[in-house]
Amino acid sequence: MRLILRFFGFVFATGVGLVVVASLALGYFVWHASKDLPDYTQLQNYEPPVMTRVHAADGTLIAEYARERRLFLPIQAVPKLAIAAFLAAEDKNFYSHVGVDPFGTLRAIIQNFNRKSSGQREQGASTITQQVAKNFLVGNERSYERKIREALTAFRIEKAFSKDKILELYLNEIYLGSGNYGIAAAALNYFGKSVHELTIPEVAYLAALPKAPNNYNAFRHREAATERRNWVIDRMIENGYITRADGDTAKKQALGVSPRSLSPNTFAAGYFAEDVRREIAERYGEKKLYDGGLSVRTTLDPKMQAMARKALVDGLVRYDEARGWHGTVQKLDLGTNRDWGKALADLPSYTDVQPWRLAVVLESNASSARIGLQPRRDGYGQVPRERETGIIDGDGMRWTRKGRVSALLSPGDVVYAEPIDSKPGNYRLRQIPEISGAMVVMDPNTGRVFAMIGGFSFDQSEFNRATQAQRQPGSSFKPIVYATALDNGYTPSSTVFDSPIEIEQGPGLPPWRPENYDGKFTGAHTLRYGVERSKNVMTVRLARDIGMPLIVEYAKRFGVYDDLQMYLPMALGAGETTVMRMTAAYSMFVNGGKRIKPTLIDRIQDRWGKTIYKHDERVCEGCDGARWADQKEPKLIDNREQVLDPLTAYQVVSILEGVVQRGTATVLKEVGKPVAGKTGTTNDAKDVWFVGFTPDLAVGIYIGYDQPKSLGSQVTAGHLAAPVVRDLLKMALKDKPATPFRVPPGIKLVRVAASTGLRAGGSGGPGGGVILEAFKPGTAPPENVASSESSRSSGGSRGREAAGPGGLY
Repeated sequence: MRLILRFFGFVFATGVGLVVVASLALGYFVWHASKDLPDYTQLQNYEPPVMTRVHAADGTLIAEYARERRLFLPIQAVPKLAIAAFLAAEDKNFYSHVGVDPFGTLRAIIQNFNRKSSGQREQGASTITQQVAKNFLVGNERSYERKIREALTAFRIEKAFSKDKILELYLNEIYLGSGNYGIAAAALNYFGKSVHELTIPEVAYLAALPKAPNNYNAFRHREAATERRNWVIDRMIENGYITRADGDTAKKQALGVSPRSLSPNTFAAGYFAEDVRREIAERYGEKKLYDGGLSVRTTLDPKMQAMARKALVDGLVRYDEARGWHGTVQKLDLGTNRDWGKALADLPSYTDVQPWRLAVVLESNASSARIGLQPRRDGYGQVPRERETGIIDGDGMRWTRKGRVSALLSPGDVVYAEPIDSKPGNYRLRQIPEISGAMVVMDPNTGRVFAMIGGFSFDQSEFNRATQAQRQPGSSFKPIVYATALDNGYTPSSTVFDSPIEIEQGPGLPPWRPENYDGKFTGAHTLRYGVERSKNVMTVRLARDIGMPLIVEYAKRFGVYDDLQMYLPMALGAGETTVMRMTAAYSMFVNGGKRIKPTLIDRIQDRWGKTIYKHDERVCEGCDGARWADQKEPKLIDNREQVLDPLTAYQVVSILEGVVQRGTATVLKEVGKPVAGKTGTTNDAKDVWFVGFTPDLAVGIYIGYDQPKSLGSQVTAGHLAAPVVRDLLKMALKDKPATPFRVPPGIKLVRVAASTGLRAGGSGGPGGGVILEAFKPGTAPPENVASSESSRSSGGSRGREAAGPGGLY
């Protein structure tokens, strides 16, 4: 008996000793693991990386920039249904445990023992608090020490933060697949909805993802995803979050996942969005751009952008197709067992040339070709099974001037095709133009850029020809020269000789003999005539008279050049500048001579909604009143610099309106509304320009090859560039009234003969009709001098002094 007691005593003592040793070992292990626990208090000021979102002027989302696609959502804004789904799936005891769920852990240990014996992968038992500790502080190393550190950190987090704060961190940090972090981004990118709009099956699918996002991909593993979603719905029923009837109905529904694919190309705004991205990065840095959660409101008008792109593309295509067929994009092997759809889908294509589609010729004969259209991949990049086909007949390729379709297209040829609206199923053969160009449309009063096209296709080339291409503006620079003259003593009726002139260029160099485009000289003419007919020789004579230093100063004021060289050829637009700069310069004519700074961005707000940048720098007096106390209305103070006399500015506007009515841009009369502007054709027609405006819209365009070469001996800006602007303005002004240009106080409109600039007498004198000319006070032609052939100035580049009241004319 004593022996038995001694044995049990030994066993007990040994057991107690082992427990003590084990407790000491465990205590040491816990102490060692807790020595360097991370500082959990940093979670109080945690700002998760949030994507920057770029919006058009009408609020349309055009681009997102992020390393992690995340939209931060405060816990107060998370609907109860979404919270219920995640608690049911991840941690049903979240609001009752202290960071670690002992019952859940014990249950997981038993389940994992059974899983291990059957060769299945073990499952974790982490609570939501433990997952926060792991994701934010501890890391995801698979070890027992890490699990202990995770549990200890979870205890500390529970003591420091409320349950709602912990849940807020979790719901905004959790990875939900396809680059989505947090429930707000996932709801938007999977279902195109805000979290508040999600249904039971949709929130259940999101709650199913944290366990293994890739394993529950709705397209690659549809059955597994559906099974996991239904499991979450069952847990929601068990925990009383939803009724059995609602749950059963939800399980019968399809997943309904349709990944959102957002691209600036959707709005033909690739160039615009890229310039915005670049500006934000330069202003705030890459980290702020991709992690800062900025909200950027741009000046982009999506409708205007679409119209501008259509007008420019149509113009480029017209010119390009008139020069014949270049050839196919490439050749595709159409083997007997080969799926042409999959092979065609693998070929790169431009996504911003809709409605053009890449296509492969399947069959061809003398009269038509059957084509297969490139399949459109789904949100996960998968190629659907359906195949689309169409027909290109003789009408669809008439522009190529090839009689037989089979002489141009053969099976396997990869081409671009555009659907013909009037003939469903029929397509027009297209080709990517070799020529390029750029267009800018802006508000001349503020500098807000409504549309910017930097080339035919952003996918083809990211080089923005509107802001990065330095090109010679040619005659479109002449209005700057004439504005300089008008601001310094000349009037629109001042006369300058259009006659041969030689300019010495220096020792050992031949004299420069500028010529007009038509090679003819027509004698003395008014400044207006020189602009309307774009006379080179008159411009050179005028520039020599007023001096290149003054012209250089005005060019700098208008922002066309930073440092123009003081050579007379520069007066003819031989310097290099951009479409953006030229459009802004012309805007200053129509806005009354006020300096503007072109902008693509209206304002930028940080993640908390605070405005950190705005383009409008006007001061508002009285806008900060705390309450209404019969004070005067708030007043906006326009503090912009006056770069040109408003009266001079209107004189230029009036002359440029004459360019459209009688000069080199008469094609724009088809718009049927007041339009002004100037064409520009450089030497050998390497570039053609048109820059102009209506009272509330400024437009600039150039067309040319990226590697400059002649566009053709017969090509002029009036025939190539101006029609593009005509097409744009017809669309943009279709439903708008014909608003006349605003005449500033002080301008005197006088009836003069167009041919001489003198006051109109009778029919207006030989060789010209009567027009209303704009004069500054005291500069109009004298009333006692009427137009006649004998009264025309015959000497002096500046005309002659008027007898009686008035000035130069």
